[in-house]
Amino acid sequence: MSHKPAHLLLVDDDPGLLKLLGLRLTSEGYSVVTAESGVEGLRVLNREKVDLVISDLRMDEMDGMQLFAEIQKVQPGMPVIILTAHGSIPDAVAATQQGVFSFLTKPVDKDALYQAIDDALEQSAPATDERWREAIVTRSPLMLRLLEQARLVAQSDVSVLINGQSGTGKEIFAQAIHNASPRNSKPFIAINCGALPEQLLESELFGHARGAFTGAVSNREGLFQAAEGGTLFLDEIGDMPAPLQVKLLRVLQERKVRPLGSNRDIDIDVRIISATHRDLPKAMTRGEFREDLYYRLNVVSLKIPALAERTEDIPLLANHLLRQAAERHKPFVRAFSTDAMKRLMTASWPGNVRQLVNVIEQCVALTSSPVISDALVEQALEAKTRRCQPLLRRVISLNSTICVSCCKSPKATSPTRREWRGATGQNFINCFPDTNWMQTISRNELALCVTFSRSKDRRPFQGIA
Repeated sequence: MSHKPAHLLLVDDDPGLLKLLGLRLTSEGYSVVTAESGVEGLRVLNREKVDLVISDLRMDEMDGMQLFAEIQKVQPGMPVIILTAHGSIPDAVAATQQGVFSFLTKPVDKDALYQAIDDALEQSAPATDERWREAIVTRSPLMLRLLEQARLVAQSDVSVLINGQSGTGKEIFAQAIHNASPRNSKPFIAINCGALPEQLLESELFGHARGAFTGAVSNREGLFQAAEGGTLFLDEIGDMPAPLQVKLLRVLQERKVRPLGSNRDIDIDVRIISATHRDLPKAMTRGEFREDLYYRLNVVSLKIPALAERTEDIPLLANHLLRQAAERHKPFVRAFSTDAMKRLMTASWPGNVRQLVNVIEQCVALTSSPVISDALVEQALEAKTRRCQPLLRRVISLNSTICVSCCKSPKATSPTRREWRGATGQNFINCFPDTNWMQTISRNELALCVTFSRSKDRRPFQGIA
């Protein structure tokens, strides 16, 4: 008999019965996690996404009904099945009146238990209109409010601009909006506007006619046409070259696209969602991004918080990602040690969820134990920091060159030169808003020493260590 895949929490203070029931349910295809007390069960719920709880009634410290009451405080609607060797009809009636899904007497008939599990999962399954966000694992109030806004905006066709640091999951969020929209049966197509050179990006977006340029041996539809009826996601829109910004503005205004080398406009019906890690208002003041395009794209703005701003999600995400990595590589890996989870919670995560994924993949690859230690987590975190240092030096060196050019430029006014020469330390880093990820690193970690000469414009700084 096949069952709906689900992650079950079993709670019983009898280790033998707990192991036996766990093995039986695992053999039926369920994913199972166990706890030997109600208090431990609550800790599991706090760090893992569980679909159903099966608990013994009589336990020391916290019995099954007390556990049920605590669960309803933190996760209302979580289905709970109570097992007891001392059951009676009044007990069962009282339990179900309080909201317990099912009350079964030990020894439990396996078919009755499987049926109760299937019924509970069916009743508690999210409605179809809630499955749009199943790829987003969160319990953060910040994220839940943002998801509610996303669900509301999905019902219209207005353009959405998603802001957030690199690695926060902007594309997953855009996909969720598409899933919740009336366009969800049509294509969702994503492109990174900063990853391609200008001519190739133009061809990818708008298509081209045969002979439009060297190598264009046939007609090719662009992504606007490929996404017809659906959603086109323009990632890193802030990196789009200025000439293409003009063409994109025309497409948004006229709802028509003209392939390269063609003299024919093609009507399109596409919803646009864009995303950026850049501060576009500042980019507009520098003349790097068109103001009229910004207002076309930014009808609704959604800002995804950095992982450091929603630390309550780290245990949930870490365990979710651990299960995924273990299934692919090492099924015997089951959990993080308490100290390992504490280290994950205290890390700064400048790379956000993308960095968390990377760290967990490395931990799973290197572990030979079912429990990942804090030493492995520390090793993975340090490896990422070491790899960042050469890049940080290159970025600072590049920005220093820009600073020199600015100060030496004949267009630079005396106040401008004074402003650049007066910048030191953190002020120097703040001069470069597009590298805001650098600002998450402490001055000691960077070993940053910037000294500007206050006497000669031609040497505005003396060194960076």
